[in-house]
Amino acid sequence: MAMEVTQVLLSAQAIDSTVRKHAEETLKQFQEQNLPGFLLSLSGELANEEKPVESRKLAGLILKNALDAKEQHRKFELVQRWLSLDAAVKSQIKACLLQTLSSTASDARSTASQVIAKVAGIELPQKQWPELIGSLLSNVHQVPPHVKQATLETLGYLCEEVVPDVVDQDQVNKILTAVVQGMSSTEGNTEVQLAATRALYNALGFAQANFSNDMERDYIMRVVCEATLSPEVKIRQAAFECLVSIGSTYYEKLAPYIQDIFHITSKAVREDEEPVALQAIEFWSSICDEEIDILEEYGGDFTADSDVPCYYFIKQALPALVPMLLETLLKQEEDQDQDEGAWNLAMAGGTCLGLVARTVGDDIVPLVMPFIEENITKPDWRQREAATYAFGSILEGPSPDKLTPIVNVALNFMLTALTKDPNSHVKDTTAWTLGRIFEFLHGSTVETPIITPANCQQIITVLLQSMKDAPNVAEKACGALYFLAQGYEDVGSTSPLTPYFQEIVQSLLYVTHREDAGESRLRTAAYETLNEVVRCSTDETARLVLELVQVIMTELHNTLEAQRLSSMSERSERITRPSLWVLTDQIMNLFLRVFACRSATVHEEAMLAIGALAYVTGPNFAKYMPDFYKYLEMGLQNFEEYQVCAVTVGVVGDICRALEDKILPYCDQIMTLLLKDLSSNQLHRSVKPPIFSCFGDIALAIGENFEKYLMYAMPMLQSAAELSAHTAGADDEMIEYTNILRNGILEAYSGIFQGFKNSPKTQLLIPYAPHILQFLDSMDDVVMKTAIGVLGDLADTLGSNAGSLIQQSLSSKDFLNECLSSEDHLIKESAEWARLAISRAISV
Repeated sequence: MAMEVTQVLLSAQAIDSTVRKHAEETLKQFQEQNLPGFLLSLSGELANEEKPVESRKLAGLILKNALDAKEQHRKFELVQRWLSLDAAVKSQIKACLLQTLSSTASDARSTASQVIAKVAGIELPQKQWPELIGSLLSNVHQVPPHVKQATLETLGYLCEEVVPDVVDQDQVNKILTAVVQGMSSTEGNTEVQLAATRALYNALGFAQANFSNDMERDYIMRVVCEATLSPEVKIRQAAFECLVSIGSTYYEKLAPYIQDIFHITSKAVREDEEPVALQAIEFWSSICDEEIDILEEYGGDFTADSDVPCYYFIKQALPALVPMLLETLLKQEEDQDQDEGAWNLAMAGGTCLGLVARTVGDDIVPLVMPFIEENITKPDWRQREAATYAFGSILEGPSPDKLTPIVNVALNFMLTALTKDPNSHVKDTTAWTLGRIFEFLHGSTVETPIITPANCQQIITVLLQSMKDAPNVAEKACGALYFLAQGYEDVGSTSPLTPYFQEIVQSLLYVTHREDAGESRLRTAAYETLNEVVRCSTDETARLVLELVQVIMTELHNTLEAQRLSSMSERSERITRPSLWVLTDQIMNLFLRVFACRSATVHEEAMLAIGALAYVTGPNFAKYMPDFYKYLEMGLQNFEEYQVCAVTVGVVGDICRALEDKILPYCDQIMTLLLKDLSSNQLHRSVKPPIFSCFGDIALAIGENFEKYLMYAMPMLQSAAELSAHTAGADDEMIEYTNILRNGILEAYSGIFQGFKNSPKTQLLIPYAPHILQFLDSMDDVVMKTAIGVLGDLADTLGSNAGSLIQQSLSSKDFLNECLSSEDHLIKESAEWARLAISRAISV
């Protein structure tokens, strides 16, 4: 069955594209015509010591890609395909893979490790290949270090691929024992130690029971802490990565070790090489993340028997932790502002300092202020930049009362620094810090305003001047202006920015035309700021906004550039309707031309803008539907770029609200596409909840005409509702998705009930009422407001038919009472309305 593939695999890596393409085509044909033979040939190539390492490595890579894919639907197909292969073929392939772990070629071993883990990820949950872990563990005791290294690497990958409940605790214990022994300083081979340390990182999720046992936990922690002192930098880095993971996974078990960990991390931050020092800082960032989450969730109200108490590790470490982090701020790199992906010790330290500020609030201020005061005027740019960065980092967390007096003193100094400091790094960080001041200490919720009539003009003048500076500084100045505008969002009919509106808009448009606007995200930042300035403007500037629309239309007409498109949707919503109508034809024609661009981002932005245009033009949007409909159809069928599909579904809702029953001629095609989307395994799951909501929008728009879709839509809603009820043992991500799904289902039911209200056809909905009442039983707090609204809609639309059902349903009464006693006034308000609707239904 197997075929000689060496030469084909080598040719597939040739420089000559003709040779390469021919080889790729040959491999593709072989795979399609004889999959078992193809996979056997690849595994045989990988295992054969006499073959060139290049062909072996590619054979392993193709084998791995035949078992896994990023797209869920493709992954599912590949898993099913593997499971349906003949058992003898699979056994032969697996034997070759295990044999390759003894290879002298490290690339072949490493590739085999990954493929074994992929096969394990498919087979172990199916209770297949039960002997794998035992076989790997027996390898660990073999003499050749390279076999031990490859086996530990495989165990690490395996732990990454499978979920913990697939492996029984006895095997978990044995894996952890093998891994921790491999990490031990008594293990003479550094490659083995490194593989073991990396394997532990992946195996930590399996160690719940072991971390609950004091003795086992002490042993694991001792070995990890010892590994942070290894002579090998890669081992030290991997050991700190384990500590970071332990910090987030086993936060509540850390108390006995936190003192030692502080000494280890502070030594690493001050003395070790950067990759190690970065992980040492990351440990404290992860502890901040844990404590922020706990304090947000529990509001700092802990009792002795709390499930997840906060140990206040950051608060305790504060006097020593803050000075250590402040030292790192002085370790900047010369070109860090120009490199978007830059990450170094100073940036990691500043990020951690910001998290510490969010964790401890006011307590951080007196520890950081002396550093700022000491360094802010120093001749060395590094000290000035570090002081500014420290200040900017602590602006989120402490109370406005604590920060406002300091900011009032500092603001003038910073505005001067932004224009006068000779160093670009200092100006960059100063502009960023001003943005943070405006983001957290400016706006309608802040009692003492930072920006006053006395300093507003100076602030705007400085920011507009800085937008002519180097691209990285100008980009941060745009960001500061963005938050300055946002703070005036709820200002009322008169905005302090109105006198400067024209000058601000002209400056931002000038920035978009700079030759270097492509650097440092500058053009994008300028357009985002323009959006925000317009969004937060008042009616006083309506005439200027209309002029701006014409300018942007000309820009779009001339360039149709991706970065420039998003500005349109904000403009459309800001302008009063009559003034815009004269331009809508031109705007719509431009948008239709945009769909000729082959860019998903552009299509997404154009769809959003058209949604906004539909909102503004209302029923008049009907005249654009014949030309626009084909693009709507394309969007609804765009499974691959699912964000475009999701946005298009949202736009269908916008158009329904704008056109109401004028959407009717298009409903058959739209509903067919939406139902097809829901049935597809290829479409990303995140698009499905908005589709259900869209059913509600359509029903609301066309009322009783939705009748012909009920027989298709209701079973879909019913099965999705049943699916959403089974979330036992789900992780946080799944629970969040389930609530989004439930919300979409509830919005569909609400729209359908409201659409049929006062129609003689309401009796068509009666058969679905018992199931809907049952669905309402299983609601989380997150969707309670929508759920109680649906109960009210059901009673309101079905009247006495619903009254008797609700009377018989104990759970519906309990649910209503729970909502009536809610502390959330919106839930309570909806519940009061639902109670009235139910009372009316019962008394009919």
